[in-house]
Amino acid sequence: MSNQELSHPQNYVTDEQTTGSQNQDGKFFIQFWGVRGLIPTPNSENRRYGGNTACIEINIDGQRLVLDAGTGLRVLGKSWLQEKKSIEAHLFFTNSQTNRVQGFPFFAPAFVKDNCFHIYGTAATNGASIKQCLCDQMLQPLFPYPLQVMQSKLQFYNLTSGKTITLNDITVTAALINKTQKSLGYRISWQNYNVAYITDLYKNADESECEHIAQLTQNVDLLIANATYNPQTIRTDQEVDIHWQTATDLALNKGVKSLIISQHHPDDNDECLDNIQTAVNSIFPKALIAYEGLVVNIN
Repeated sequence: MSNQELSHPQNYVTDEQTTGSQNQDGKFFIQFWGVRGLIPTPNSENRRYGGNTACIEINIDGQRLVLDAGTGLRVLGKSWLQEKKSIEAHLFFTNSQTNRVQGFPFFAPAFVKDNCFHIYGTAATNGASIKQCLCDQMLQPLFPYPLQVMQSKLQFYNLTSGKTITLNDITVTAALINKTQKSLGYRISWQNYNVAYITDLYKNADESECEHIAQLTQNVDLLIANATYNPQTIRTDQEVDIHWQTATDLALNKGVKSLIISQHHPDDNDECLDNIQTAVNSIFPKALIAYEGLVVNIN
């Protein structure tokens, strides 16, 4: 069983707080570097939870994995450079939308010759591979330098639903959990510990999507999920489904031990997220609203 301790938000990570994973006790821990969905929101109303888009670092017995490469990847990259040694890591993308890839051109370790990065993703809605999507966003006039300027070794892998990647004694299972957005979910397993990363949940998933989600999330120690976006309706007097209910229902139904909700809507400021934290805990006590700088020990 996991023994992660979920604490309440402190100040989010800044460029001056890029100490990375130097002070962690467990052999399997997770750090949140970006917790926002859709678009970065760097303003005072989001100071405690943070405004960088999605990026999560997973360290398992020294093996480095990264889930998504939003703008939080830039801050993660700065922390790794402080280690002053060569880096090998595995980057897993859920989809190729802007908020999942926009930090990659600013990932400083990718410009260092001695580093090596393994990059995994599925085809985008237009059929482009993850390599093509990352290349395209670094072409003029969008970005001044092409991907080829990166001096690190970049190895690309095209994933399909049901694919399992083995990294020494770690297994990463991918499954298609949102056909509309061509989004993958992941289950990361090591020894008897399991973490699921399911960040494109929506209420009306079809049978095959629900089956894939169930396979990835059943009895995991930690589920990292999004709250369904309903920004216009949830702030009116209309009766609507609670926008985080899909995540809590999934956690309750699949025997999930702990839940973290991330990829917050740009309009969800600190006060709003505080209220959501209270509401979610009334349904699922071992739940936390993600904030930048949050570290969770799994073992």
